[in-house]
Amino acid sequence: MHQTNQTHKAMDRVLIVAVQTPEMADKNMSVLLNEMKDLVKAAGGEVLASVQQNLPHVDGRTLVGSGKLEEIQAQIEVEDIDLVVTYNQLSPRVNQNLSQNLGVNVIDRIQLILDIFALRARSREGKLQVELAQYNYLLPRIIGQGQAMSRLGAGIGTRGPGETKLETDRRHIRQRMLTIKRELAKVESKRQQTRQRRRQGKEFNLGLVGYTNAGKSTLLSQLTETETFIKDQVFATLDPLTRKLSLHGNDRFTITDTVGFIEDLPQELVQSFKSTLEEIRDVDLLLHVVDGSDPARVYHEQTVVDLLRELDMLDIPTLTVYNKKDQMPSDFQATLFPNVILSALDLSDIKALKEEIWRQSMKLAQAFETYIDADQAQQIYALKQEAFVESVDFDSDRNQYKVKGYQMP
Repeated sequence: MHQTNQTHKAMDRVLIVAVQTPEMADKNMSVLLNEMKDLVKAAGGEVLASVQQNLPHVDGRTLVGSGKLEEIQAQIEVEDIDLVVTYNQLSPRVNQNLSQNLGVNVIDRIQLILDIFALRARSREGKLQVELAQYNYLLPRIIGQGQAMSRLGAGIGTRGPGETKLETDRRHIRQRMLTIKRELAKVESKRQQTRQRRRQGKEFNLGLVGYTNAGKSTLLSQLTETETFIKDQVFATLDPLTRKLSLHGNDRFTITDTVGFIEDLPQELVQSFKSTLEEIRDVDLLLHVVDGSDPARVYHEQTVVDLLRELDMLDIPTLTVYNKKDQMPSDFQATLFPNVILSALDLSDIKALKEEIWRQSMKLAQAFETYIDADQAQQIYALKQEAFVESVDFDSDRNQYKVKGYQMP
């Protein structure tokens, strides 16, 4: 869908379908179905009903089997459904079969997430990355989708490349993908130069990670006292955002917000957004923000840890920030350490977090103590450009300034 059409169209009426197989036994399907509802809402849809099915394996033709398919057809009629979204990834063949049998547009969770990303991308780089991810995913699904494609209107699952582009031949699409990759390579080269300048500037770099909607953007706004886009919805932040942060009078800290993680993040997005996620690969300290009030908190923590492992970032020192203290259950127990438990909206909690960030940061530095002659006071300013100065005291007996601080290795 093109965003300009959204205001002229009623919300998509959505039916969610999920099949749980034995290999998915460890997944909490009620948590995942609730998350699916949040995703549909973020894409501009309204969930009218959901169907869950347990099978030894997904049906290779219809995903759910013929009996359940008839039940879904009946629900579509009763609820006047115009879009079916499946939790399970659909092969092009199954997707086509479902669309033809149900008479409505059918997309899977991956296409839904891609759609939200297309809606949220603001920067040129973000838009290019989404477009590339959509082409990677949709290219195998274009051929043989004549009827299904003709039904696509301005709804969920149709944002981004658009039906006219999707109906062109594969060669044209592959050419477009090559063009996007070249443009993204140029952007990544510039981003790398910026990162190198930041490192050479002896700044201390912090990175925010966490499950989507954990409160990272709110925390960034509070820590840096700046306005950022904050909304209570999944994937509210898409493009990385770096801000300056001052701690103990030292303003050479930076903090970068990133896209929220999610269970089973589509591989197409992990690849396409690699450069975005690499924005925090070289940070000195990670702040892992966790929604402490969410019943699926431990599940979300593990998802983030698994993705950090996949990105080779588990060796980066990490401070866990348990957010939404005011909404946590009374028996809350932290599971990741070191940590801070807070409400991002409480200024005294933010002050305590800044102190803990300083402590954790300086654990990675080397403490120093030096004396500077009274008539060489300008050296204190120079030192502040090279190190993190914690205190400056004048020693009248020695007629010198005593300077204490930390130097990054």
